[in-house]
This record gives sequence, C-alpha cells and structure tokens, in this order.
Amino acid sequence: MKSCSTWSVLALVGVAAGSSAAATVSTLIGTGTPGFLDNQVANPYGLVIGPDGALYFCDLDNQRIRRLDLATKRTTTVAGNGERGYRGDGGPAINASLNMPHEIRFDGKGDLYIAERDNHVVRKVDMKTGVISTAAGTGAPGFSGDGGPGPKAQLRQPHSILFDRDGNLLICDIANQRIRRLHMDTGIIETYAGTGEAKPLPDEAPVRGTPLNGPRTLAMAPNGDLYLALREGNAIYRIDAKTQTLHRVAGTGEQGHSGDGGPALNAKLAGPKGLDYGPGDILYIADTESHVIRRIDLKTGIISAVLGTGERGDGPEPDPLSCKLSRPHGVCFANGVLFVSDSEAHRIQMLR
Repeated sequence: MKSCSTWSVLALVGVAAGSSAAATVSTLIGTGTPGFLDNQVANPYGLVIGPDGALYFCDLDNQRIRRLDLATKRTTTVAGNGERGYRGDGGPAINASLNMPHEIRFDGKGDLYIAERDNHVVRKVDMKTGVISTAAGTGAPGFSGDGGPGPKAQLRQPHSILFDRDGNLLICDIANQRIRRLHMDTGIIETYAGTGEAKPLPDEAPVRGTPLNGPRTLAMAPNGDLYLALREGNAIYRIDAKTQTLHRVAGTGEQGHSGDGGPALNAKLAGPKGLDYGPGDILYIADTESHVIRRIDLKTGIISAVLGTGERGDGPEPDPLSCKLSRPHGVCFANGVLFVSDSEAHRIQMLR
C-alpha cells in the first residue's frame, strides 16, 4: 500500500477508523518555540517516511531538510546550510543553500526530491553520494520549457511533488495554476493539468484543458487515482487514472470550516495544503486555515475531524479533539501513526 511514501504501512485501528477515543496525540519533535536544535524545528512543512524508516521533513524557516531517526530520536541535516539562496548544485547537499523547501519525496531508487518554492525549482539529492542537483526549473520564476529538459524550464512557486504510478514526477506549479509532469526516463517536462487560469473547476471535466484554482498538493491511491487539493478552490478532487477526468470528493468551493459528520461534498474547507492516502480508503487532509486535520472515508464519503479544535493554538495534548493546532501543512500516515507538521506551533505531532 502506498501512502506518504512508497514504503509499506500498517493500519492503526483507532486512527484509520476515526476513533478519537482510542487515539492520542503527542509531540515527536518541537518545543513550541522555533529553533535549530535536536529537539527544535522552525515551521515544519512537508514530511515523509524514507526507505530507511526514518522521518524526513522540510524545516522551512531553517532552510533545511532534516532526518529524524524514529528509534534513537536523533536529528541530522540532509540538505541545506541554513542560508536562503540557490547555490550548491554539484556539491554536497548539506552545503547547499535552499529557499523555502515546501515538500519532499523519494523516488524508486531512494533519491530525494525537494520542491523549493522561492527558488522556483525542484532539486534532487543523490542519497548515495549526497550530491545535490536541479531536476526542474531555472531558478527564475516564469512559465516556459514544456517539451524540453526539466532544468531549462521555468516554474513559478512549486509547492508540492508526487511520483505517479509510472514513476514520473508531478509538480504542483501553483502560481502557474498548473500541474507539470517530469518524465524521469527522458528528463522532459510538460503540462499535465491546468491552463494557467484560476477558474472554478467543473465536475467530471477532463484533466487536460481544464483550469485549476490553486493546485496545492497531491496524494495517490493504490489503483493510481490521484487526489488533488485546491488551495484557493477550497476543495479536493479525484483524478481518475483510467478516464483522466476530475471528480470532486470534498469541499463546496466556499472557504470555511463546517460539515464534520456529514458528506464531504457538503463540507467547507479553508485552504487545504496537505494530503495523504491511508489504509482503509481514508484520505487525510491538513485543512490549514481551519487549523484541523480531517479525514474522508472514501467508501462512505463522510468527513470528520481527527485532530484539532478549529481554533488556532498550541495544545494541550493528549486528547486529539481538544488539542489546538496552528496552520498545519503536512500529513503522513505510516507504520500505524499519523504524523502531522503543526507548522506555526513549531512541532511535529504523532496521532496514534
């Protein structure tokens, strides 16, 4: 089963079934104050379990990608020297400058890819050599390069990345209102979805030629279907792998926080910025501006909250539905645990 990584996951009955009474929340790393120590983070964003079983995460305001050994709780830096910039290609990733790294993914070979919003690039870290390079983007914002090599194409504020079932890299090129696709066998980039216009998305429309309104993040189901969160569109859509059509699964399009316990199609979302597909056909959502983590049972279509009160804050633990969050951005279900980057509380939380 595929989730926040391409590696195996185990179902946790309490969280996967949405039983808040059985689940507890606790801080994995973070003190509530931003910093760069073994027990501190500064505005964590995207997170993923790597092939070695460790948790990798974007430590946004520290301009680094860090690795947390879940057994020893030891934290190390994988990429970034702490300086905002676009330097270091061809050398050690730990000496390179990053600029607002939003999300990370591993490919099938175990190499790490980083979406850097303010460098307008996607970079690659060869995990055997530790060398960093650019996979897509020139470093200058814009829209160009479709049909050519990824490093010669222009992106504008890429936020999220995901490998599809064919091993190609999908890039949420959010300020261009597009999803770009980088073919890993040829290195050629193209537009997969979006027209560049920010318009309402009609249901059951074809992927190609249909406008997208803030394509923020993606998750993939075991059958290859993709789930897409629209940040400004305040909705979640499913991209059918066979028909290549778009189907709304959550959100009315109106910004707000309502609908828990009822059909996800009637619920209001507020700038969703993180998705992950969990066991039992459960889709987890970081409903960022509502300060909650929500789940959709894709079999029934019912949406509910699993973490957060809807009010911005920091804690208290351990009751998930009494624990306030502060603009969470990332969710990752793996090994029976839902990991949450509680971004502006400067914590990574575990729900289990």
